[in-house]
Amino acid sequence: MAAKLMRAVQYDRYGGGAAALQHVEVPVPSPKKDELLLKVEAASLNPADWKIQEGIMRPLVPWKFPCIPGTCVAGEVAEVGSGVTTFKAGDKVIAMLKFWNGGALAQFVVSGVKLTAHRPPEVSATEGAGMPIASLTALLGLRSFGVKFDGTDNPANILVTAASGGVGHYAVQLAKLAGLHVTATCGARNIELVKSLGADEVLDYRTQEGKSLTSPSGHKYDIVINCAHGMPWSVLEPNLSDNGKVADVSPTAGDALTFAVTKVTFSKKQRFPIMLFPSEKARDLEFLIGLAKEKKLKTVIDSIFPLAKAEDAFARIVEGHATGKIIVEM
Repeated sequence: MAAKLMRAVQYDRYGGGAAALQHVEVPVPSPKKDELLLKVEAASLNPADWKIQEGIMRPLVPWKFPCIPGTCVAGEVAEVGSGVTTFKAGDKVIAMLKFWNGGALAQFVVSGVKLTAHRPPEVSATEGAGMPIASLTALLGLRSFGVKFDGTDNPANILVTAASGGVGHYAVQLAKLAGLHVTATCGARNIELVKSLGADEVLDYRTQEGKSLTSPSGHKYDIVINCAHGMPWSVLEPNLSDNGKVADVSPTAGDALTFAVTKVTFSKKQRFPIMLFPSEKARDLEFLIGLAKEKKLKTVIDSIFPLAKAEDAFARIVEGHATGKIIVEM
């Protein structure tokens, strides 16, 4: 019997950007032990998707060509693999796919049970698809500083750079939920949006104050979630409190050098990368989905594209400066 086919978008080599994406029909995958087959309703793209295509993680990722990009999806369980007891066909879910497999830009995809969470009706597929990597990165960044979200967090001053982007807009909201004083940077057009997400003060990154990261209220930062690319330590360090620390979402080689130096010299001021490994993150994802259900965590949508225009969505993520999340609907 011929295999059932699905529509998908893939690339078969490194490089080429959006122009290298191909619309194809490929066999629907089958779930194995502890896996789910999902009918994808929506997917989101992240900067990592185009960086992987450009070869930044070669030869480890993608695992093989052709590659269907994307690791964040929301959809419905179509079939369960052996050993699955927590999901059934028809369940609405949100899933984070493994980096080395991808697969989001397709009508069906296989997800692991440990990286999948139930999606309540209060959270739409479009909202849910935006959440996995971006919101988990923001959450992990804050937890790396000991933030617990249980009402016992000590007052602290936090800076979130590029706060209107995918990770940044979640970080602002989560920091405010933890009771932190939030300073944020973004472009002028997004200042009111970032304020509405909970920022106490917002800097236009193009102004002198924004470039220097100087808090309007004179605060030194105990915590920095740095979502901006290539932010030099020479700008960050003078704005840190005595024990201030910086977590980088997209670290460069120079950032890694600073991390090593601050470690070796036992500096109280430190810089380190946020590493989001796709291990058992379902519990964290459930926590975030719960906040979204209660309307305490919002997904800002930059733009929505149909699968037939997935290359336009990919071009948008390559371009940068998206406000919130870029979504592809099936």
